[in-house]
Amino acid sequence: MSGQTWQPAVYAALKAARITQLAYVPDAGHAYLIEQAHADPDMEAVVLTTEEEGIAMAAGAWLGGQRAVLLMQSSGVGNCINMLSLPLNCRMPFFTLVTMRGEWGEFNPWQVPMGSATPAVLGAAGVHCRRVDEPKDAAEVVAYSAALAFDSAVPVAVLFSQRLIGAKVFVK
Repeated sequence: MSGQTWQPAVYAALKAARITQLAYVPDAGHAYLIEQAHADPDMEAVVLTTEEEGIAMAAGAWLGGQRAVLLMQSSGVGNCINMLSLPLNCRMPFFTLVTMRGEWGEFNPWQVPMGSATPAVLGAAGVHCRRVDEPKDAAEVVAYSAALAFDSAVPVAVLFSQRLIGAKVFVK
């Protein structure tokens, strides 16, 4: 993976947005954020068995007076489609950071279909999508997207391009 100097600023943006719960399905693209959340006594990091659990957790956090973020890979977006009706119908915020696969330098052909479909699928489900391709934009996009989600009570996804996070490689 390429140098990830933008990730500390993204974590700081999550903290500035007053996010206190971070749900995730393990993913190398989110490794830095996950490690920081586990090390932070003010953040509750929760590992999930499937991505849609994170939508329910975010709803529970909001009902309990807290803010949550769901970290997932684009391949997990398809698991969330039915559950995305929860924040839409209940008019509550939902905020997710999605590492993209099936793009820049992808080695796994199974990642390409969902990677290509992710923005359209999320948009069709009523989620506002923002994309980050440049390290210099990451923290700002996260900060303003969190504000949109929590201040307007809408679902928002920030898509971190595969070029930004670095292409995974298959090691024999």
